[in-house]
Amino acid sequence: MSDDAGRTCPLRYRYGAASIAARPSERAETLYVIGGLYGNLPALDRIEAMAAAEDGPVTLVFNGDFNWFNVDHEDFAEINRRVQAHRATLGNVEAELGMAGDEAGCGCAYPDNVDAGVVTRSNQIHARLKTTAAQHPEVQAWLATLAMTARYQVADYAIGIVHGDADTLAGWRFDPTELDAPANQAWLAESFQRAQVDIFASTHTCQPALRQISHPGGKGYVINNGAAGMPTTPGQRSGLLTRISTRKNVHPSQQGARLQSLWIDALPIAYDHAEWEKRFLANWPEGSAAWESYYRRIVSVQTA
Repeated sequence: MSDDAGRTCPLRYRYGAASIAARPSERAETLYVIGGLYGNLPALDRIEAMAAAEDGPVTLVFNGDFNWFNVDHEDFAEINRRVQAHRATLGNVEAELGMAGDEAGCGCAYPDNVDAGVVTRSNQIHARLKTTAAQHPEVQAWLATLAMTARYQVADYAIGIVHGDADTLAGWRFDPTELDAPANQAWLAESFQRAQVDIFASTHTCQPALRQISHPGGKGYVINNGAAGMPTTPGQRSGLLTRISTRKNVHPSQQGARLQSLWIDALPIAYDHAEWEKRFLANWPEGSAAWESYYRRIVSVQTA
């Protein structure tokens, strides 16, 4: 594996915001956009229960990285079987599972401020997951059919669903810090114009965000759920999903906004923490790569 594995992205990750404008649009009344499930089955149980409690139909879209910690064959098969029953797009984790070799590592495109040890351990986690995936050709075949982006229409509003940012699968410009950076404001405004959307829903960075963006066509929103399968807020043992709907939210909301008749919310996923911790430790005991990088976050001692 090269020294750049996990830092650099293959050219195939670049789709460009204009490609989102060209995608066929699916209609939905309520969208749940669920990025970063990370193989957390108790979180998936809770998400499906939340959808069932809604007043009308809900379209679940898993926008990548629904695999990660689920390196045992049983959980790998179940996560992918259940996600396949809904809608899904690729994350960088899935994009590399079927690739020959390991030059891209986990494909996370970590920025320079992320410690080299974190990158190395992520590559080790991905290598182990890839070994599991190789024993599931039917899952590999399905993953190979997934697109990197999706386009939805909720009422009169267009939603662009991505994993990373408007231009690349593993882009970081929808990270909270990058969304607030003065140097990115022109790019953000242009991205709404190029993609022809009112809302971008993303994930990838593990840090949630909700920002209103002014652009030449009006105002839009970027909402990043951070992670569905890991805590996103200090002291809370829950992930987040993005809900976009014409109907008022029936669940607790961590943060939200209105775009005229549309409700935009980040919903906590209050999964069974004890069950998830048990499953995690069965695959990733103390001292393992995932334990070193993620255990403190999973038990919500820290979130970075």
